[in-house]
Amino acid sequence: MGKVEERNIRGVAWGSVLMLAAFCSGVGGCSRGYYRKAADHEAAQVIAAKAPSVKNMDPHFTIEQTTNSIIDALPVVQQTNDFFGAEAAAEVGARVISLEKALEIAVTRSRTYQTRKEQLFLQALDLTLARHRYTPIFSGGARGTYETQARDVQREIESIVGAEVVRQTAMVLEQQHSVGGGANLGMNLLLATGGRLASDFSVDFLRFMTGDSRWATSSRLGATLTQPLLRGAGFKVALENLTQSERNLLYALRDFTRFRKDFSVDVASRYYQVLQARDEVRNAWIGLQNYRKNVERGRAFVKEGRETEASLGRLLQAELSTEGQWVDAIRSYRERLDQFKILLGLPTDARVVLNEKELEKLEIVHPDVVIEDAIKVALETRLDLYNQRDQFEDSARRIDLAANGLRPDLNLILRGDVESKPGLRPQSLDFDRAKWSAGLDLDLPLDRKSERNTYRRSLIDYERSKRELQLAVDQIKLEVNEGWRALDQAKRNHEIAKIGVTLSQRRVEEQELRIEIGREGTTALELIDARRDQINALNQRTRAVVGHTIARLQFWRDLGILNIKEDGQWDETQHVVNVAK
Repeated sequence: MGKVEERNIRGVAWGSVLMLAAFCSGVGGCSRGYYRKAADHEAAQVIAAKAPSVKNMDPHFTIEQTTNSIIDALPVVQQTNDFFGAEAAAEVGARVISLEKALEIAVTRSRTYQTRKEQLFLQALDLTLARHRYTPIFSGGARGTYETQARDVQREIESIVGAEVVRQTAMVLEQQHSVGGGANLGMNLLLATGGRLASDFSVDFLRFMTGDSRWATSSRLGATLTQPLLRGAGFKVALENLTQSERNLLYALRDFTRFRKDFSVDVASRYYQVLQARDEVRNAWIGLQNYRKNVERGRAFVKEGRETEASLGRLLQAELSTEGQWVDAIRSYRERLDQFKILLGLPTDARVVLNEKELEKLEIVHPDVVIEDAIKVALETRLDLYNQRDQFEDSARRIDLAANGLRPDLNLILRGDVESKPGLRPQSLDFDRAKWSAGLDLDLPLDRKSERNTYRRSLIDYERSKRELQLAVDQIKLEVNEGWRALDQAKRNHEIAKIGVTLSQRRVEEQELRIEIGREGTTALELIDARRDQINALNQRTRAVVGHTIARLQFWRDLGILNIKEDGQWDETQHVVNVAK
């Protein structure tokens, strides 16, 4: 072998190793940021591709949280509210959050909302991996070794005996050094038919640094195709994992879209409930001030002899009881406000208050729909019912898959290998001496206990899924009926509460007047009852209008037609039209 050819062999061998080593170093050297961006990009692509198939899905979905502070741009409380007593000044300087801003803050900062977004994102990541398994998957590696060992070597030794040179053969111990290495590149591919194609290319070399310093090189290219013919064969069986992953992402998109509706309704409900608790503080404060005036008047009447000490005592007890109710109302309001902050993702020590004008805007807007039509709409639009129907189809599909597992294993195996020509460059493969083989591998179904149980379980799952679908339909009908009844009851409660406020106001005015003119038969107890009923009537009226608003939002949600915008807002003007259609 000439020196030029030896240098070529050496260059190819070392070049193969160094090139693969450089490639591996490049791959391993990719930053964690690179992998994160790659995962985000691919997951965002699959979500964006499937999002249009789910109505009202967030078109700009992302799990990245904004760092912008919405609170800093909100208006500030400038005046005190006397109904908080000594704590009235504590709200000065606090930020005022409207319902619109509360929904926007919740969408961007809520921990619960972020967790649900991440669940959808993780499902998208699972799909990217499932798709990747059906693409060519490459693998590669390289190795290098340096070895030294002592060996007995037969050598010819010259010595001078007298005037003559004597040559003789002897065994000597020689330290032998060698370097070796190799590189390999492989590829695996799952086929849609259920088969698997595996190929690999490898290069090996060895050189002794002492003695015979020639290079020993070789390379090999091989490929194997394994194709099931019975068990595991067919597109449905082979692509089942990918099919289910595709459907799972669709289910997750529907679940998240459904969650957005639930979440917006929950935020609005809790918002109004906080304002309701605040209104109860105001009503209790007004009642307390009225009782204090009555007590002062009662003291004056006692001095004049127009009232007894017992009547004054009843007024004093009523004043104390009302003050206790006022203190409890403040505590309840503070607790509800803190809980609402946590729902929005704000710290509990954040100085915020809710806009009282949102409560004043509320009015009774009662849907004019027929309950039968509402149920039909719900059965056509509810995303959770779509999932239930598709999961029923999954259970039917898995029966055929389980039945396939009962069949024998019969695989067609095709194998081909070709090695490099001896003594030449390692990349010079000798296809004239290639090896080819074909064969069948049969495994009789003598033990299919596990597969049998799986098949029987699939039949049970199918029946169970059918019952769950029927239950889901009935449950939706029940929810719509209950929602409609709750809405109708809330409307009636509001009508009753309005009448109650009017009646209680008249009673208080009448009792006040009777006491002022000294009418006989008028007692402090009657005035106390009238005052108590007035406070309860005011609270009941607020609860009724809040309850009707919440019930109306829940009714649209249960019908599946509460369309949510990106900032968590909804458009209620189209709901009646949608139901009518």
